[in-house]
Amino acid sequence: MFVVLGRPTDRKLAAILDEVRDTPLTYAEHGRTLSRAGLPPGYHHVRAERGLGRGDDVWDAARQGVRTWRLHRGSGLRVAPAHPPIAVGTEVVTDIGILGPVHVIAACRIVEVVDEPDRFGFAYGTLRPHPAQGEEAFVVERDAAGAVRVVVTAFSRGNGPLVRLGGPVARRQQAAATEGYLDALQRHVDAVAG
Repeated sequence: MFVVLGRPTDRKLAAILDEVRDTPLTYAEHGRTLSRAGLPPGYHHVRAERGLGRGDDVWDAARQGVRTWRLHRGSGLRVAPAHPPIAVGTEVVTDIGILGPVHVIAACRIVEVVDEPDRFGFAYGTLRPHPAQGEEAFVVERDAAGAVRVVVTAFSRGNGPLVRLGGPVARRQQAAATEGYLDALQRHVDAVAG
């Protein structure tokens, strides 16, 4: 179950992480958030981006922010394990309180990593437990003029009838989460690169 009452302990998140090891992803279109093939039909699509500034300091801070999960932590998510590497196969469990004692648990696995001179990031896909099925990518890019931006791309649909019935609410939650990711990385870059 992806909804729990009360903040899960670190031990509980570790137990969930152990349970999801090597389990299958909950969708078939692996890697599509970063592929030239485009996002698959049958899902809600999201693409959001924000300019972060210019120069090497901004670029270094943006990459560090992605590498250390600042987009997630800075938007209010707990991430387990404490320091997950950005590598294909890395599994993470996130937790966020959404209303009073209600917390949502989401398990994901990194399915693709981008590590190029002017592009860095990763895509992760959903595992059970997760309120959605799909994939999300978090990538920072630098253009020839030194401008740095972050791009969040996702495709998802509700995982189960109750979540699907709440489609508009789930889409608002996803939009808020996406904006939270962008805000969190912007704060990190501003603090580090000043």
